[in-house]
Amino acid sequence: MTSAKLPAVAHGKVFAVAPMMDWTDRHCRVFHRVLSRHAVLYSEMVTARAIKHGNRAKLLDFDAREQPVVLQLGGSEPAVLAEAAKIGEEWGYREINLNCGCPSDRVQGGHFGACLMATPQLVADCVAAMRAAVRIPVTVKCRIGIDDQDEDADLQKFIEVVSASGCTHFIIHARKAWLQGLSPKENREIPPLNYDRVHRLKATQPGLHISLNGGIASVAEGISHLDKLDGIMLGRVAYHVPWELTQVDPFFAGHAAPVLTRREAVEAMLPYVDNYVSVGGPLHHITRHMLGLFHGQPGGRIWRQVLTIDGQKHGAGVEVLLNALAAVEEQAARLQTAA
Repeated sequence: MTSAKLPAVAHGKVFAVAPMMDWTDRHCRVFHRVLSRHAVLYSEMVTARAIKHGNRAKLLDFDAREQPVVLQLGGSEPAVLAEAAKIGEEWGYREINLNCGCPSDRVQGGHFGACLMATPQLVADCVAAMRAAVRIPVTVKCRIGIDDQDEDADLQKFIEVVSASGCTHFIIHARKAWLQGLSPKENREIPPLNYDRVHRLKATQPGLHISLNGGIASVAEGISHLDKLDGIMLGRVAYHVPWELTQVDPFFAGHAAPVLTRREAVEAMLPYVDNYVSVGGPLHHITRHMLGLFHGQPGGRIWRQVLTIDGQKHGAGVEVLLNALAAVEEQAARLQTAA
């Protein structure tokens, strides 16, 4: 069997949407794929033990239209991670990513996430075990350091040790994580960003693929880093302002993408929504990820209101999206007439 690799993109660069707990589920990914054909999408972090012992269909199922999709794993036991990675490969994921960046207390309690940056050899052992089990790429997402680690020496050591196991692709969140005293939300905002440190890492490791994550406010801002780096990963902006993802394809596909309107984005989601609710799925499982579609646009508030209120009613279906869209367009037309 040949390796199922992620598709190459123009300029040799990669754009990705970050894995985000409780957000980047399969419904969110279908919506994001409507907005960008070329962005690499990530699952929420799934623990290796959950895959080994839990409901795999619930944890791993995705729609083929989401591809390319990366499975992000949490864990620190090489054998268990290897088994989970193999299952992920068989499920159809294009790549396996090891989480070495999440600072939550729950994750620390399981001895995975950001705390693994204190044990680079263990991470290397985990990567080696996963790489031996699968033929798809195995990558690592980490911070620039944790707690009192030196952002230069300790990060350099971590990358050198882990890359010696065969990992060639690192996604670096350009903030330290403080494992005590800061919440996960605070760890995304309080530790200062240090993009220069990630740039220097790439300069000292030109053979590695280095992507940047953390605090990037737009696709355009991310692109500004690509003269020094190999990729960018957009996080919460991609979720709260999803229309930003329509800026991906024109640059990363190397040609002008077809113009997509917000109405067309909604219409593209209708068959998926109809299929999901027809088998008993609650509409709000999908529409909660679409609330930001009209962010900053006339009618954005009424769009959110209709989806939030009507989307949670029993039996709600595609008519909610169509009604919300009609309300947005009516309000936009009134404003245009008044002007």
